[in-house]
Amino acid sequence: MSSRHVLALVMLAACGGGTKHVSSARTIPTPSVQVGQCGEPGRDGVMGTSPKIEHWDRDLDGDNVIEAVVVDRAMCTSDGNCYWNVFHSPPQGSAECARYVGTFAGAALEPLADKGEDNMRDVRGYWNLQGGRLLLQSYRFMRGGYQLTDALLCKRAADDRLDCTAQ
Repeated sequence: MSSRHVLALVMLAACGGGTKHVSSARTIPTPSVQVGQCGEPGRDGVMGTSPKIEHWDRDLDGDNVIEAVVVDRAMCTSDGNCYWNVFHSPPQGSAECARYVGTFAGAALEPLADKGEDNMRDVRGYWNLQGGRLLLQSYRFMRGGYQLTDALLCKRAADDRLDCTAQ
């Protein structure tokens, strides 16, 4: 047996040689359009081939025009986590198109009081993890689209409060 084979066997034995459970990273789906491009809510963004459409439409910039926020429930996880596509609506009476401005990840969304560029409200997504844990992800509108700006790992306490760890 060559020294390479012996070294490989020693390394395999040191590592346990068995199969270990490795948690894989979450794969984020690719949207069908890029941020800033014209898009059709319910068709563009992160959508599946046979979408089950639901809306969470909100006026995110305070101009009294509702922004379309659309999810394909057929793409949600068993924990209820989904990808919510956001489209900035043109002013009423305008011939402009709705522009895709990003995707929020979460089982639930919460509009926040703080605002980013173009007076667009910040939004927090609640992503369910296993074991009663949540990933809180905050999004801010910057440079023409929503970007993830903050994330907190939280666990539900016995009294139903969220205990969060700041990174």
